[in-house]
Amino acid sequence: MGAEMAKGLRFQPVQPVRAYQRIVEQIEEALVRGDLAPGQRLPSERELVTQFAVSRSTVREALRVLESNGVVRSRPGDPNGPEILPFSAGPLRKQMTRLARVDELTLSELIAFRMIMDGAAIQLASRLRTPEQLVEMEQTLVAMREAIEEDFEAFSEADVAFHDAVARVSRNSLIQTCNEVVRGVVLGLIADKVTHAANSRALMLESLQHHAEVVEAIRAGDGHAAARIARQNLYDYYASYVPAPEREPLRALIDD
Repeated sequence: MGAEMAKGLRFQPVQPVRAYQRIVEQIEEALVRGDLAPGQRLPSERELVTQFAVSRSTVREALRVLESNGVVRSRPGDPNGPEILPFSAGPLRKQMTRLARVDELTLSELIAFRMIMDGAAIQLASRLRTPEQLVEMEQTLVAMREAIEEDFEAFSEADVAFHDAVARVSRNSLIQTCNEVVRGVVLGLIADKVTHAANSRALMLESLQHHAEVVEAIRAGDGHAAARIARQNLYDYYASYVPAPEREPLRALIDD
């Protein structure tokens, strides 16, 4: 009696993988393992052709992909191999911006993620901050207050400085990177609307007041209150740009 065929079993079509993609994977895996580090160089193009046993055009395509991803830098005519670059948030921001613009990530999702990350950074800052770091946060408040008399762009730059200062206090590089990327994407999507909003000045004044309250809560070591104020600030500042049906996840983050 023959073996019975497994019922309901379905295999997925096999996707062909191009040779240059395998080269990219190997180089990125070497970075993850620590076999390659920023500042080091890959072998020359000629040597890469030999090691990977592929054509020169295949190696060049792989290097173009790696350069586009911010992994290496190649200089035409350089006799040395491509240089491994330090990590940068640029490629991550580029991908998140693309996802947002093709509606794979909604503005509501981005703002919710920022509310979560900002709250976490501020809660950590309330426990870890030093007197000097608290002074730095207060100085960014002064810059925000002065920027209101200029324009939204200046205010936004001062706001970024505040959140960067808080993120550094968190001592978590992933929080710093995520906050930087998501903040940039959100502002890029709605900056023009905020700049030309009839109540732009009122929004900035309200935001400044919330930031001052956050600093006071951080000074008092009340991380829960500081995080709650920060999330409320982000909600008040951005929720009106989110379609009403998509605001529920944002409200859930301030209803605690």
